[in-house]
Amino acid sequence: MKTTYFYIFLFISTINPCISQNLDEYLKAAAENNPGLKAKYAEFEAAMQRVVQVNTLPDPTLSFGYFISPVETRVGPQRAKFGLSQMFPWFGTLAAKGEMTSLMAEAKYQEFLNAKNELYYHVKAAWYPLYETNKLILLQQENIEILTTFKQIATTSFKNGQGSMTDAIRTDIMMENIQTDIRLLQDKKTPLRARFNTLLNRPDTIQITMPDSIVLNVIETAYRKDSLLSANPILEAFNLKLRSALAQEEVARKQGLPKFGVGLDYVVVGEGTMTVPNNGKDVLMPMVSMSLPIFRGKYKAAVKEAQFTQTAIASAKTDFENGLISTYEMTWFELDRASQLITLYHSQTEKTNQVLNLLLTAYSNSGKDFEEVLRMQQELLKYQMAETTAIKDYYTALAKLDYLTAKSE
Repeated sequence: MKTTYFYIFLFISTINPCISQNLDEYLKAAAENNPGLKAKYAEFEAAMQRVVQVNTLPDPTLSFGYFISPVETRVGPQRAKFGLSQMFPWFGTLAAKGEMTSLMAEAKYQEFLNAKNELYYHVKAAWYPLYETNKLILLQQENIEILTTFKQIATTSFKNGQGSMTDAIRTDIMMENIQTDIRLLQDKKTPLRARFNTLLNRPDTIQITMPDSIVLNVIETAYRKDSLLSANPILEAFNLKLRSALAQEEVARKQGLPKFGVGLDYVVVGEGTMTVPNNGKDVLMPMVSMSLPIFRGKYKAAVKEAQFTQTAIASAKTDFENGLISTYEMTWFELDRASQLITLYHSQTEKTNQVLNLLLTAYSNSGKDFEEVLRMQQELLKYQMAETTAIKDYYTALAKLDYLTAKSE
């Protein structure tokens, strides 16, 4: 795939050190406590135990037989028989089984890494909306303070005969609306906090430390698109599963070959009535055996099963790659869109603030166009809130891009 470099040069927010440390602490707590991540690691540990199980010989067989009616022989009657035997699979079978299961265990570990990266993304995706909500509440509270000052100015102008009492009433109406908005935002924090705390596996009522603001700096972020297909743990898991399926096919072929056994029989012989050489001497008899895999149907089916498994894994990998590229492109678009909106809203905030100051100066002198002052103040608030939302969208998209390219690993 053609290597593509993406660069963002924009005026955008980056988390300052204390905020980053705060979020890192939450990520660490999530990695230590999240039950889903613990389950993934336990699956990896369980898969590792299977390696030991398949990489050993079958248990030896110990047998004992007692002759109810002793078998008379020239050297005496056979009274009991002990046997010990061990079967051995075809050469290389155990090694192939060990490789098959160890590769599957490695795939489980890659799935664990992906689950960890995905958990980090979900924690960040839950943290930034909380920051946004807190910031919006602060902006609304600041807006109430500003409108309170505007009301005082309007009241003073009315007393001086330069304005209208309706200007002060309009301000009261706007403040009532804002107070309702603040209450709704406060209510919104409850489900957002519950969602965040759930990821950390702790009570949903625990308060979350949030910053008041995010420091704005010019930053450069570079991503290699080809790293998308080389660093993703799920793709690596597919590669390992495919290699495991190849080893599975090798195991199936070797299972269809003969198995060999060696053993030793010990026969207890009593003394006979006749005096002969070796009278009553016990018998020691080495043995060898070999299985005959003549019923080939099950072995052929096992080979085909492994081959179909390889096809399924290869197709699933291709499908995942296609989805990964599609998601990457959409996430990149969301990141770029948010960065452009941040630049736009920041510029509009500055210009609107300049216009508002000019309108306030004009109103203080003439007592006219107070409605325009209020409208411009609401415009300013709208751009500030929109910039806050764009910052949240940017960092959420960046967190997803980090997850897709395994930069959280």
